[in-house]
Amino acid sequence: MAGERFEKKKGDLKPPVRTAVQPGQAINIDLCFVPEQHEAQEKLPAVSGSSGHLVIERIRTGEDHPSWPGQVFGEADLTYETAMQQYVQTTQDRQVHLSTPRETQIEAPTRWRQEWEGRAERHAVLQRRKQEDIAWKAAKVQQRADRLAFQQLSKAERRQQQASWQAKQAAWCQLRDQRRLCQQARQAENRAWHERNRKLKEGSSTDLQERSWIAILIITDNCTRQCIGLPLFRSGSKVTSQEVIEALRQLLPAHLQYLISDQGTHFRSKKLALLAEELDFYHVLVYRHRPETNGIAERFVLTLKQWLRGHSWLAVDELEDLLKCFQPYYNNRPHQGLGIPGLSPNEFANRIWLM
Repeated sequence: MAGERFEKKKGDLKPPVRTAVQPGQAINIDLCFVPEQHEAQEKLPAVSGSSGHLVIERIRTGEDHPSWPGQVFGEADLTYETAMQQYVQTTQDRQVHLSTPRETQIEAPTRWRQEWEGRAERHAVLQRRKQEDIAWKAAKVQQRADRLAFQQLSKAERRQQQASWQAKQAAWCQLRDQRRLCQQARQAENRAWHERNRKLKEGSSTDLQERSWIAILIITDNCTRQCIGLPLFRSGSKVTSQEVIEALRQLLPAHLQYLISDQGTHFRSKKLALLAEELDFYHVLVYRHRPETNGIAERFVLTLKQWLRGHSWLAVDELEDLLKCFQPYYNNRPHQGLGIPGLSPNEFANRIWLM
């Protein structure tokens, strides 16, 4: 089993790694999600479907690449004075003084400044709310004390203080109404705050959640690293465990002993457990948050996406044709993770019987 983890001791450089000793003994599987349409050289985002819904990496555009004024000092062809002057000009918008007339201030602040000003504004709002909450709690404590004290008075004393008590009650009702309006205003402020953050994060990038996604089942041999198959599911993010099982039933080797997968909802099903019982193999679920335990399949997904990035497709059929080309390409290319580095998975599978 690739990436098998043992208790690490002080001084260990890396955990032991074991792989199957015979082809077809253990199989690694995983689900990979790619968009239904793709342009060459466009980055394919990392997509996780183990939770039952897609969690998609946000692709950063050119404007989103990390940049800061201090990068100018890394340009070796600039003198210190020139670099410092550029740095000063870039950071002028940070020097916003209270005495500066509004019309002379920068009209279009950069995104980082918008976020910084938004956080400062939000912090001030939260501090104000904190003081309001303290005052409200104190008012409630006082109201309870006044009511208890009034209830403990005799009837004669209550009649004498009736006017004062009614005035306190009127003031309390007014304060309570103000608190209710304050809570409603807070909800509106929260919605505006979250909407502002959402727009800043989105920027000009495409909303990846609106794309149509295609699911690809990765099936690799733990011993030889051969790609056994790449079934494609047009249902994408809605792929069911039944679809996965039907594909596995057709492609799993006859003498399989171990099927290794993560704990995604597509694999933790009773139907897959029944398939394991029927075909007499063990379904090995790796630990959560330990993808390296299923590292063979994880690394295959990375290689597949790197290869697909250089190709374009506009329909599922075109993607399916690309996958048919990729499988023999992968199985015939040199693989450094094998027992004999430099051999392809197919070559290693042919030689392993001689070892």
